[in-house]
Amino acid sequence: METRLSNPTRRLLLLVALAAAVGATAGGAAYLLIRTISLITHIALFGNLAWGDIPPLSDLRASPRLPIAAGIGAIIIATIAIGSPIIRGHGIPEAMEAVLRNQSRIKPWTALAKPFTAAIAIGTGGPFGAEGPIIVTGGAIGSLAGQILKVTPSERKILLASGAAAGMAATFGAPLASLLLAIELLLFEFSMRSFIPLVVATSIAGGIHSAVFGIGPLFDAPPHDYAGLAVLPLYAILGLASGLVAVTIARGLFASERAFRNLRVPIFWHPLIGSLVFASIGLLVPRSLGVGYAVIDDVLAGRLALATLAAVLVAKAVSWWIALGSSTSGGTLAPVLLMGAAFGGLFAEVTDKIAPGLNIQEGAFAVVAMAAVFGAAAGAPLTAMVFVFELTRDFDVVLPLMLATVLSALVFSIMSNETIYTEKLSRRGIRVGDELVADALRTTAVADVMNRLVDTVSPDDTVGEVADRITRGDRGAFPVADEEGHCIAMVTRRDLFGHKSDRDAPITDVASSDVVSVTPDANLVDAMQLMAVEGVTHLPVVEHGVIVGICTRADIVRSRSDELALERLEPGWLAPVLQRRDRPGPRILVVGNQSLGGGVLMATIRQRFEHDERVRFHVVVPLAVGADLTAARERLEMQLGLIGEMGAAASGEIGDADPIAAIEFALRREQAVGVILSTLPPSKSRWLRSNVPTGLARRVGVPCVTVHDPEPEAIP
Repeated sequence: METRLSNPTRRLLLLVALAAAVGATAGGAAYLLIRTISLITHIALFGNLAWGDIPPLSDLRASPRLPIAAGIGAIIIATIAIGSPIIRGHGIPEAMEAVLRNQSRIKPWTALAKPFTAAIAIGTGGPFGAEGPIIVTGGAIGSLAGQILKVTPSERKILLASGAAAGMAATFGAPLASLLLAIELLLFEFSMRSFIPLVVATSIAGGIHSAVFGIGPLFDAPPHDYAGLAVLPLYAILGLASGLVAVTIARGLFASERAFRNLRVPIFWHPLIGSLVFASIGLLVPRSLGVGYAVIDDVLAGRLALATLAAVLVAKAVSWWIALGSSTSGGTLAPVLLMGAAFGGLFAEVTDKIAPGLNIQEGAFAVVAMAAVFGAAAGAPLTAMVFVFELTRDFDVVLPLMLATVLSALVFSIMSNETIYTEKLSRRGIRVGDELVADALRTTAVADVMNRLVDTVSPDDTVGEVADRITRGDRGAFPVADEEGHCIAMVTRRDLFGHKSDRDAPITDVASSDVVSVTPDANLVDAMQLMAVEGVTHLPVVEHGVIVGICTRADIVRSRSDELALERLEPGWLAPVLQRRDRPGPRILVVGNQSLGGGVLMATIRQRFEHDERVRFHVVVPLAVGADLTAARERLEMQLGLIGEMGAAASGEIGDADPIAAIEFALRREQAVGVILSTLPPSKSRWLRSNVPTGLARRVGVPCVTVHDPEPEAIP
């Protein structure tokens, strides 16, 4: 029996094969990165030639060699950054930006420049980790594969994420955490099409780590007793305190980056300034230098005194802030883990001195604080839980680790809107979602939103008859159906008024016989793609050749309201007893002209909503004599959908032919306290040229804000 693979299956098999190759290549790149860091460290700081594990810098003797090596490394990095600016920083925001803005395209040169500059920065004493650079390197390898071969942007994103996860898995031997990090920070989705290639890539890269670096845990957690519920309250306090530490770490980094941006020194010299600062701190506290794996082992084993732990925590934080803020090249994960471990050990020792009878295990507290601080600061608590567990293989600490990590993330989310990975993107105007949810447009069928009462026209109808129906505002387009209900053509407003045809001519003379249709079981993404590609706003829904409905852009926008309804509060059983009612907020009238739905208008509405979340909006779309009622309805529904998406309450209507009369009537009825008037620029808007906004403000007696968008094309 012949079995033919469907096209999605063939694409998945191709992705799996490419992910395997990308995983193996990224694993090799991780090996070269670690060995290159080791080589540069031995040459620059110890004066010998060696190739192996990264040597610890805790016992590095104070000498001029450190600042000289750090300064030379900074100059080399700054020189390379002239031609490849993406190497600056820790790399993960750049990988996220490539996914969100550049269709997952990363320049091939980055695959060489990022690990090389990171190896120089870390090898000359920089207080960085290797995970950010290897994530960008692996991501660049995956992106390159997706640029060489013929794939879709979504498939290229999967290859980028597979390479990034593979690089991290090969570096740390933590394939599960690498998988989760790619899902939480790069893919922003969870599907079988993305999950299977990711697992293949990380499995191969994890195998490379085991073959090259061994199969043991990266950090050795000492044996300890876990006392169950009796000790959980202490870990809960540790989690809350770790959230504050994470906030401090993030804000310190943001402040450092802001200070360097405001520095009146060319950016070329910023890495040199940062290198001299961290080298000076390193002369006093050598444990603050390098990746710090050996220092983390010392903390987990309880080998550091209270004063030493405090010195390591402060020195590592300050040197990392200055070094990373100076736009050099290095990662974040290892430094944040070290700061978390040092804080956990510090917390344990202080608590033990205050209450010595609690039998506190310093190693357990350090392990938990590592996950809690990193999970909160990175905005990836699930990844942090699994990551620290994989690095230590400590089963006994799983429960307190989970509790402390989520409490830390809770504190961080209350006190900070941006993580160490999203703040840079936010400054560039890039929004990063914080939820992995199913796309309602992919899970909603056309049959669920289409209008089943289809207004059709007969092939025998005349152009004049159909034109009159459209002018009355019945519809903006009509299917032309025969007696059996087959859709044989489609006629739109453009067809009727774009041709000079005799009113008595049959409608088939101007209607388009090249009908674009969908089936009832198609999802809304398919419908949107058809509308975008074909340039139509109405899709006939056809089943077995017979038209059974019509789907418009307004229907698709309206489908979002069903999703938003899931987030609206509903009265519970106790509502009649408690008799609690929210006070209605002030109402703002939004008057939509051509720029309805534009970005400037939405920004103004959002500001009002953020100022007072109780505010309610009422949208009025004035309709001139003879205007298209269908288009006005669609614009109104779109505006209501956009306002609803931001969580605000909104109602709306289509006003009378006289705009001023319609506005005054709506103001009295709605008892609005302000007006937002949306128009085009003065050069394109008769409203502004005729001083209508000024007269409106004077006549209605309430504040009137006029906003306009630069182009009318802002309206879909």
